[in-house]
Amino acid sequence: MTQEMIDNDLDDVERVVAYGMNPQAHRYSPLDKLNRDTVKHLTPAWAFSFGGEKQRGQESFTLVHNGVIYVTGSYSRMWAVDARTGKRLWQYEHRLPEGIMPCCDVVNRGAALYDDLVIFGTLDAQLVALDRETGRVRWRDRIADFRAGYSYTAAPMIANDLLITGNSGGEFGAIGEIQARNPRTGEMVWRRPVIEGHMGTLPDGSETMTGTLNATWEGEAWKTGGGAPWLGGTYDPELNLIYFGTGNPAPWNAHSRPGDNLYSSSTLALDADTGEIVWHYQTTPNDHWDYDGVNELVLFDMEKGGETIKAAAKADRNGFFYVLNRETGELLLAEKFVNHVTWAEGIDLETGRPIETGARPGNPAATDGDRGESVTVAPAFLGGKNWNHMSYSQRTGLFYIPSNEWEMEIWNEPVTYRRGAAFLGAGFTIKPIYDDKIGVLRAMDPKTGEIQWEVPNRTPLWSSILTTAGGLVFYGTPEGYLKAVDDETGEELWKFQTGSGVVGQPVTWTMDGEQYVAVVSGWGGAVPLWGGEVAPLVRDISQGGMLWVFNFPKKRPSVGDYSGVDGSRAHLSTARRFSFGKTL
Repeated sequence: MTQEMIDNDLDDVERVVAYGMNPQAHRYSPLDKLNRDTVKHLTPAWAFSFGGEKQRGQESFTLVHNGVIYVTGSYSRMWAVDARTGKRLWQYEHRLPEGIMPCCDVVNRGAALYDDLVIFGTLDAQLVALDRETGRVRWRDRIADFRAGYSYTAAPMIANDLLITGNSGGEFGAIGEIQARNPRTGEMVWRRPVIEGHMGTLPDGSETMTGTLNATWEGEAWKTGGGAPWLGGTYDPELNLIYFGTGNPAPWNAHSRPGDNLYSSSTLALDADTGEIVWHYQTTPNDHWDYDGVNELVLFDMEKGGETIKAAAKADRNGFFYVLNRETGELLLAEKFVNHVTWAEGIDLETGRPIETGARPGNPAATDGDRGESVTVAPAFLGGKNWNHMSYSQRTGLFYIPSNEWEMEIWNEPVTYRRGAAFLGAGFTIKPIYDDKIGVLRAMDPKTGEIQWEVPNRTPLWSSILTTAGGLVFYGTPEGYLKAVDDETGEELWKFQTGSGVVGQPVTWTMDGEQYVAVVSGWGGAVPLWGGEVAPLVRDISQGGMLWVFNFPKKRPSVGDYSGVDGSRAHLSTARRFSFGKTL
């Protein structure tokens, strides 16, 4: 597996080797055998159970190479599975220590392929490189100390022949950092903390400070400033730039850290050779609502005014959809992608700053009690869109966003940093806004910011999106369905009940002339843990851990080929497809 193969992932429909289906994270496939007319014939080929009692949230992105699927699961596990039969080839289960402190469930979002290795991160903030053929450990190294609140849940990225990772732990005051390593050995090449005042290292071993000490952080607040880049990044091979979103500053109580608090709740463009920050754009200065800024920056070329702009788009947790020039960071467009955004009226296109409404919770130091005045604000801290990825369709030029409509009551409390302990200084309750929906799948035009269509869902949307040249949009729901809708209208064309909530990431590829679709099913993630008044809507959803693989065969069996209780003949290949990897 080479960098060139990863960079050109979109061009080879027989594999999926880049998280997001290309380094730009389009989550789009040029395949069109499966389309609006034929998707009704999509059927399960096989399913693979993760087994055991370790269920919880299954948010993984499946990689496919040379007829093998590589998939991660909750509790830092990984499997290699035969893509044709569902047979397990090997399994790796990381031995987790006592005292791990993941913020938002024991999830893992995927792995990276490089050379003959498959590499993923663990909840105790380690990286593990496995032999692709055997699953044996080739190298292992620590990202940071889990006892200080660090963890890791993202899929690593291969860019510029380097292994690129962030970290989790902002809720514990852990300092966000982006690291680049030699993927064959794990040796550090460069590291870039994302909070100003902290020291990074360059490839020659010399140190370099991030930003300017105390420029936007007062006193010593920067020392526990959070900002974890916990979701992963994207890469432009032509510009040789890596793009990462950064998390919320710590603590949530912004009264304890005056200033913009760079580079938290921002998007950073980094030189892939050195890790130096080329430009930044902060979506939520002095973030008071845990809006983060980690959501993916999707890179695309946009035709506007007779010219082609190297653009990039981001649907931020704060409820605004941003379009930037990815060469310079210049803001081109900022529009709401959810109905209810009450913390800001809009974004000033000249300054790039939000036009705030004053909806900040009160300072507990100004009251006689132990909490400040509360406010009700939208979106809730879980965001207009959370970690789950949107898709950019090269066919329609639209973005397909898994959005959520909710609000929260939030207040501040006094807080003192203690290593390895939660560092919030806030309380909150999440509330639904509508009686009939929280989740909304929306199609948005990046040139105008206009919503073209939307499909509501009773519960929050927490899966990623896949679009195809066949005019399809795939996504999952907590109710257990994998669905396909028309990319121009949102009309539902197909759905399948997986048995547990779908919070995974659908992918598609071809094998032996047939088109396949895969998704991981298994309810969990942040919603059932932090859901407030939303929690009763999802508390009866069964947990699970299954990899479902569907196909659209070259030759579809006729109605008479299916077996029934009336004695009609069985079609063996169909029976095998439902055999969960066992040979009939």
